[in-house]
Amino acid sequence: MTEAQANIGVVGLAAMGASLSRNLARHGNTVAVYNRHYSRTETLIGEHGDEGKFVPAKTLQEFVGSLTRPRTAIIMVKAGEPTDQMIDDLADLMEPGDIIVDAGNAYFKDTIRREKAIRARGLHFVGCGVSGGEEGALLGPSMMPGGTDESWQTLGPILKTIAAQAEGEPCVTHIGSDGAGHFVKMVHNGIEYSDMQVIAESYDLMRRGLGMEPGQIADVFDEWNQGDLNSYLVQITAEVLHHIDAATGKPFIDIVTDQAGMKGTGTWTVQTALDLAVPVTGIGEAVFARGLSSSPELRKEAEQKGLSGPEPQAILSDLAADPDQRKAFIEDVRQALYASKIVAYAQGFNEMQEGADVYGWKLDMGAIARIWRGGCIIRAKFLNRISDAYASGDEFGSLLFDPFFKKAVEDAQDAWRRVVVRATQAGIPIPVFASSLSYYDGLRSKRLPAALIQGQRDLFGAHTYGRVDQPGVFHTLWAGDKSEIRQD
Repeated sequence: MTEAQANIGVVGLAAMGASLSRNLARHGNTVAVYNRHYSRTETLIGEHGDEGKFVPAKTLQEFVGSLTRPRTAIIMVKAGEPTDQMIDDLADLMEPGDIIVDAGNAYFKDTIRREKAIRARGLHFVGCGVSGGEEGALLGPSMMPGGTDESWQTLGPILKTIAAQAEGEPCVTHIGSDGAGHFVKMVHNGIEYSDMQVIAESYDLMRRGLGMEPGQIADVFDEWNQGDLNSYLVQITAEVLHHIDAATGKPFIDIVTDQAGMKGTGTWTVQTALDLAVPVTGIGEAVFARGLSSSPELRKEAEQKGLSGPEPQAILSDLAADPDQRKAFIEDVRQALYASKIVAYAQGFNEMQEGADVYGWKLDMGAIARIWRGGCIIRAKFLNRISDAYASGDEFGSLLFDPFFKKAVEDAQDAWRRVVVRATQAGIPIPVFASSLSYYDGLRSKRLPAALIQGQRDLFGAHTYGRVDQPGVFHTLWAGDKSEIRQD
């Protein structure tokens, strides 16, 4: 029998799993490690075995036997069927009270299903979102674990040893029961999609609209990163744009194909928002923008068919030629970017709140904002402001109603509108800039044209409507004498 000596174990030693194992070992944990192909275990121990205490296992039985009770195993394997199989294999070897942690990007409804099944066997199942990529897993990620309060008592102290630190606080907290952790990580990734897309739109406006070179645009992002837009994504945008391709000597950005991939979490965010009837327009447009970028044949056909439109630099030549006007337009883009980022976060937090209501979770929005301040991809300066907003005790339905963010968007909206107008005139696509502004305008509208849609629905499908002057549900006899009848 293998001696039980490891307080935590990791199954799956590809890039993320290996990095997480090393992080755990570096911070005083004794880490059991197992991979289906033992060669990866040997590589980890051979290259990094001196970084801490590892207990390598050749079989899953050895792995489980090396864990102290309650046995706690983190799985980092391919999503889908491989995850289900590994959960079952571990559960067969474990005993009541033991803990299985899925730290991959699982769909939260799968996590709800898995937690229910594992709970019935007397075990704990934790779906844990991990943000920060391979570097974060090694140096300190932001983590979003779900699961029971009992599992958090065991897992929490371990995760706090390896989490990123922000202002002296570990970037991990117990999110809520069953699928809450993976739900919050899903929305985090949706916000990330919107954030990345609107940054790309800002780059496009300066590159195609003003004719600026990548290095010049990189300098702009470097400057923006010193102010309100201070964030990881703005920081790395400057780094990417400064980079020169060694093989060609050209700017790196110019030798990369313009087809952005995606692994599903952004799509899940939008699909879930549709199920919850929560508008996440910025996130949705970011997902669709990636879809369009990944349709090269369709775009090539559009070029061949000669779809006409304005030439960006011809339309914006007045701005490009005049240094003062160009500087003013770049400042407008900065403000539009800031406002659109606020909308993305507001929409994401609305989705999380609605998800909490529907699935019975008690999500601490301020705590979620705090654990996103370090380690994760969307870490940004204004997450402190979001945390403060939720800690204020004020009741508000959207971050856009919080005094700080309300003023920030109001101060930026003239610039935001100028950017949307000029980009549209120049034929530069700005799906997130434009949809975020439309969302803001829809939110502040006293009356929307949905009244007409209600009339249309009632005419063709007898779907009924409400009246502004009295309660109840009504239907007009459109095919008859057009008299109105009450349906409730």
